Amino acid sequence: MTLDTRLARLRGAASRRRVAIVLACALPVLAAVLAVLAWRMPATLAIAVASIGVAVVAAIAWQAARGIDVAWLAHALDAAQPAMEDSAALLLRGEGSLSGLQRLQRARLAGRLAASEPDLRPRWPWRRMAAAFACAAGVLAFGLLWPVRDVGRSPERPPETSAPGEATQVAKAELAIQPPAYTGLPLRREAALDAKAPEGSMLHWRVRFEPQPAAASLQFHDGGRVALAREGADWTASRRLDGSVLYRIALEGAPPPADDRLHRLDAVADRAPDIRVIRPERSLTLVEPGQQRWELAFEADDDYAITDAKLLLTLAQGSGENVSFSEREVVPAAEAIDGARQLRYRHAVDLAALGVAAGDDVIVRLRVDDNREPAPNTTRSASFILRWPAEASTDSAALEGVVQHTLPAYFRSQRQIIIDTEALLAEQPRPAAETFLARSDALGVDQRVLRLRYGQFLGEESESVQADAAAEHATAREDGDEADGDGDGGHAAAPAHAHADESPARFGDAAGVVAEYGHVHDIAEAATLLDPETRATLRAALGEMWQSELHLRQGEPQLALPYEYRALELIKQVQQSTRIYLARVGLELPAPDEARRLGGDREGVLDRVGTLAAAPVDAMPLATLWQALDGAGDPDWDAAERWIAANRKRLPDPLGLLAAIDRARRDAACADCRARLRDLLWPALPAPAATAVPRAAPDAAGRAYLDALRETGASP
Repeated sequence: MTLDTRLARLRGAASRRRVAIVLACALPVLAAVLAVLAWRMPATLAIAVASIGVAVVAAIAWQAARGIDVAWLAHALDAAQPAMEDSAALLLRGEGSLSGLQRLQRARLAGRLAASEPDLRPRWPWRRMAAAFACAAGVLAFGLLWPVRDVGRSPERPPETSAPGEATQVAKAELAIQPPAYTGLPLRREAALDAKAPEGSMLHWRVRFEPQPAAASLQFHDGGRVALAREGADWTASRRLDGSVLYRIALEGAPPPADDRLHRLDAVADRAPDIRVIRPERSLTLVEPGQQRWELAFEADDDYAITDAKLLLTLAQGSGENVSFSEREVVPAAEAIDGARQLRYRHAVDLAALGVAAGDDVIVRLRVDDNREPAPNTTRSASFILRWPAEASTDSAALEGVVQHTLPAYFRSQRQIIIDTEALLAEQPRPAAETFLARSDALGVDQRVLRLRYGQFLGEESESVQADAAAEHATAREDGDEADGDGDGGHAAAPAHAHADESPARFGDAAGVVAEYGHVHDIAEAATLLDPETRATLRAALGEMWQSELHLRQGEPQLALPYEYRALELIKQVQQSTRIYLARVGLELPAPDEARRLGGDREGVLDRVGTLAAAPVDAMPLATLWQALDGAGDPDWDAAERWIAANRKRLPDPLGLLAAIDRARRDAACADCRARLRDLLWPALPAPAATAVPRAAPDAAGRAYLDALRETGASP
């Protein structure tokens, strides 16, 4: 056996002996105390004391074992064996840290320890152990001589000696709560008559009275009554908790209970599942080029468990009045986060398999059911739309309402500028340089006029009043746009936005309306005709027009042509943007009765009595009760209770208000009860109606001021 092993064995034996000594002295006393408490006190108190006692004993034992350290071992070896020559500490040090002489001494001591191993364990403290056992016997004797009293009985009132007229004491009260099976909650017991339990739980009462009554029952505030059945010395009853209620114990053949207040049972409703959308991030998503799948992700959680989840997919196809819908349900893949209480759902919509094409919308919602019985709670998420924009089209259809286009039809001359530019480049033989530059500059003027017209819808100001002349020139050139091949309408000759000498606006001319009434002066945010996305697209088109105009005015139509095409593409996107449909509605007056016209018959015609609204009388019982609590008459308790029972959903805490009314009604001298009732009544009182405030009578200074006004002839 090595030296380190021998030293560890000596140290371990000493530590175990110390722990055994602590347990031998402490456990008898602790066991006696726990036995008395378990016999004479409630189980909860005994368990609490036992936990504290065991923790204290364990701490003392751990501290005692911790005291057997290296220093203690060296001191014990020196004291137990003189042959150690007070050098036992060398045995506990490594050889690398010793000098040559110290290593020689360490080897000699190791040989002596191997030849004669001492017993370092502490001796048993027989006197202390005997004192501990004597103390334990004393505690047991005290427990035997302690007078017996039932739990819950007042110590000043001896059992079975209640005189007639005294209150009946509740010696035992136990309420067992069995939640519904679907909740998965265990049976629990409460040592009280008030409790909170899941809705639908079965409640079982077990009550013991002193003295025993002839009959007992539970009377509920809604008029219900449950009789208590006697089982030996206890009284039992059961009821299903379908809603929050108040109740009290009613006795027959015995004095009323000492605590005759209303007890409260709160039914905790099973909440519906909560849904959180992870993907998509927006309610409207546009199909991206080449997109084949639409990724969806949701999270749902419930207070007990989620049993079912389905994705509701709706495919809307067609346009105008010819829109068809097809619906289907898909079970998404579920991933548990917190058991069945919190799940994550994922699904990828295959657009090709669903049959999605250009112009279609896919609408998706998630429906989640929990495990509530007999009917589950269902939650539906908001709708999320995947839109595949339709191809550009100029077809129009008759609509039920008035259609406000995002842009008027005459904003369609960009194609004509492209045609003229291509014709100029393709003309052979090529015109002279001066003629070519003049025609290119004229196209640049047309591009500028068109850009100014579009800019009006972004809140831009006209560059100059002289734009009218250019506008007339562009109008003359674009009279033939009706047949340019892309279905574009003709131009209007409205000027851009001049401040002087403006032509009168024509009916239905949107540009004229903006020019006459808009006057936004370069404030882009003030243009409210277009939505943000359309404004951004139109602003990009204006940028392309700027570049096209630049090259055209410099006589470089070949460089302007790409910008013209990009401007046309952006304009087409604006023209196909979302439309706003306004229902065709108007003022609908009742048809007059021709038989009563001009006849003077006023039957059914009410006279106007004023503009002040009458004070609401709906919550008058509560207002009357509030005034009565201030000393204005006797409280009408019954009327207030009837109103509360009929309007429970409108009040934040109807049961608490009913309990406060009951306390104040049964104890008229209780000032605290009335104060508590007033605190609960205040939030439920109706808001006072607006009334005319009478003019306050003037004081001496006010009267002197009015008299001075009268003397000067001024009207006060």
